[in-house]
Amino acid sequence: MNLRWQVVACFLAVSVAIGAAEEKAKFDWKPPVVGAGVFSDKLGMIEREREEYATNLAGYASNRVAAAKASAASLNEARRLLALSLHLSSRNRKALVLNFQLSHGVVPEAEPDNYRPEVLAGLFFTRSQVLKEQGGAENLLLAKVFTELSAEMDPKNDDAVYASELQRLDQGGVDWSVLTDVKKQAKEPAEEGRP
Repeated sequence: MNLRWQVVACFLAVSVAIGAAEEKAKFDWKPPVVGAGVFSDKLGMIEREREEYATNLAGYASNRVAAAKASAASLNEARRLLALSLHLSSRNRKALVLNFQLSHGVVPEAEPDNYRPEVLAGLFFTRSQVLKEQGGAENLLLAKVFTELSAEMDPKNDDAVYASELQRLDQGGVDWSVLTDVKKQAKEPAEEGRP
C-alpha cells in the first residue's frame, strides 16, 4: 500500500515538473514595428528580388531561433532580420509566418540545409556593393545594413568584415531602431478629415 502512494506521488511530481518546464518554454517576443516600410520604389531592387531577399532573411532568422531554442539573443537577432524582411516585402510569407509563430510562443522548425550563413553573407555583401554604386538614400541605407549583416553572419569573410569595420569607423553602426521601431507619423489635419 505504501509503495502505491510513493508511485502516485512520483507521478504527480513528474507531471508538475513537466508542466513547469513547458511554461518555461514560453518566451517574450516583441514583434518589429515596420509601419508602411522605409523602402519605396526608389530602392534599386525589383519586386521579385526584394521578395527573395525577404524570404532568405526570414529563413535565416527562423534557423537561428530554432538552433538557439528561442534564446533572448536569437530573438533579438530575429527581430532585426524580420524587420528588414518586412521592409523589403511587407507580405512575405516566411516573414509573416515566423512573426506569427514567435508571437504565439512557437519555436520554428529548423531548415539546416537552407539559409546557410556563409552563402547568405556572400550574397548580401555582393548586393551591398551594387547598392552603393547605385546611390540614393534608400540604396545606401540597405547597403549599410547588408554590409553589417554579412560580417555578422560570416565573420570569416574577410572582405565583408573589413568593409563593415570601415563603415562602423566612418559612419557608426546601423541604427536598427529605424527598421525595428518605426514610429507612426502624425497625420496632417487634411488627412484626418478636417479642412
